[in-house]
Amino acid sequence: MATNRRDLIRMTDVELATFIEEQKSLQVACHERDGSIHLSTLWFAVVDELLAFGTYSKSQKILNLQRDDRITVLLEDGETYETLRGVMVKGRAVLRGQDNPDGVREVARAVMRRNQPEIPEEFFEEASEVWAAKRTAVLIRPEKVVSWDHTKLDGVY
Repeated sequence: MATNRRDLIRMTDVELATFIEEQKSLQVACHERDGSIHLSTLWFAVVDELLAFGTYSKSQKILNLQRDDRITVLLEDGETYETLRGVMVKGRAVLRGQDNPDGVREVARAVMRRNQPEIPEEFFEEASEVWAAKRTAVLIRPEKVVSWDHTKLDGVY
């Protein structure tokens, strides 16, 4: 019986968690009013075991997600075919807005700790307050996760 190549390159749960931790930027896709895709790249963190990011509350992303909560995100790396790795998550966006300031601050702190470790501890809370003041936090509830790791093919294509 032939081996399914899709099964060969799928990441395990441990590999998936490690890969996500190694990444810096999250590509975020949501639907515009006309059905086209709005795509952007943002820093992220994992909060309550969900991918999370924040963006300005008046941004196009938030307007789109308020209208239609479907979201797809992508994490990827690799420079050549045999080194390509990635994770695509399709799901629903859960918005934490200014009506949930504690929830926004939680994501702010997580994103800032992960991506800006150089912020001195004595300024961290104030910096996260400033970050959270005009932003909405977005958590992604996954419905489908697809992963690939071409390094598992050992050069055989």
